[in-house]
Amino acid sequence: MTKVMCLAVPVRVISKEGDAAETEIAGVRRLVSIALTPEVKVGDYVLLHTGYAIGIVDEAEAKETLKLLEEIANLSEAHR
Repeated sequence: MTKVMCLAVPVRVISKEGDAAETEIAGVRRLVSIALTPEVKVGDYVLLHTGYAIGIVDEAEAKETLKLLEEIANLSEAHR
């Protein structure tokens, strides 16, 4: 049996219009669907999975997760 892992990444909402929001992570901006999180506000952090904001997260939790993801990436680079 193959195990599959899904990853949702915290991103910050820059602007929103209707069911879409412009988000940013590490300087990269992307338009995503907020149909599942219509209550999101500009400045909030959301968990992004396959183009959809699937939940709103606390800013401190989002920043800690991003820090850990960066550390993982740095470790991966160091082992090449």
